[in-house]
Amino acid sequence: MKNILHFDNMLTPKIITFIYWVLLLVAVIGGFGSMFSSFNGLSFTSIITGIIYIIAGVIGARIWCELLIVLFKMNEALQVLKEK
Repeated sequence: MKNILHFDNMLTPKIITFIYWVLLLVAVIGGFGSMFSSFNGLSFTSIITGIIYIIAGVIGARIWCELLIVLFKMNEALQVLKEK
């Protein structure tokens, strides 16, 4: 508890991991929702659109979360350099 209160350990990377899994779930649900939301039933274009939404959402979530984690990894590396 002391590490968290004195900012020795970062809490945000753990939150980013949770947000990543939520974003994956949203991307998959949104993709399936776009597949089955067509008024004409299940069409080829709605299936392709849904697959594209799923792929783009998963890749976009991964890139966004990785960029945020890189910032925290750089902070850890700087802390190690500072201690030397």
